[in-house]
Amino acid sequence: MDNRLDWRVVGLAAGSFLAVSYVFCVAYDLAFGQRMYETWLKLLPGFTWLSWQSFLLGLVETFIYGIYFSLVFVPLYNYFQSRFSRR
Repeated sequence: MDNRLDWRVVGLAAGSFLAVSYVFCVAYDLAFGQRMYETWLKLLPGFTWLSWQSFLLGLVETFIYGIYFSLVFVPLYNYFQSRFSRR
């Protein structure tokens, strides 16, 4: 059985998770007048609070962060999995 991860699958899952989380955070800020958006200002280049263009930019950037995560995490996981798996 092959326990290796595919970076594309992990990237789509992580990117989707972060994008959905971003949408929930923006909606929460708008609904309850919170200041979570200040974190997005620091993490997302070009993001400002709040226009449609900025919202879409943040959505794309959070998805790309998920892809980046998979490009770093999956090779590390696969390396350690092959190194420590019992055959």
